Amino acid sequence: MELTSKQRAKLRSIAQTEDTIAQFGKDELSSAQIDMIDKALEKREIVKCSCLETSPYTPRELMDILAEKTDSLPVTAIGRKFVLYRQNKKKPQIKL
Repeated sequence: MELTSKQRAKLRSIAQTEDTIAQFGKDELSSAQIDMIDKALEKREIVKCSCLETSPYTPRELMDILAEKTDSLPVTAIGRKFVLYRQNKKKPQIKL
């Protein structure tokens, strides 16, 4: 599923009020971090993460890697932050 520009805009506006739940730094991406993002997506549907300057990845690369590993959709990457979205199959909270 691809997001339309209107859906992406709605998710970006929702993400503005969300707190950053994860920071990725100098270490490689671990399975524990992927699991944490996966569980957060299951609960919240939308997560905002931060990529530190010491990270071996750019925020866009990290967003794409996590989106692939967690079966989520990349929403946006601005500066050092990025947002992922995955609809909860049982109880969707965000209506697109």
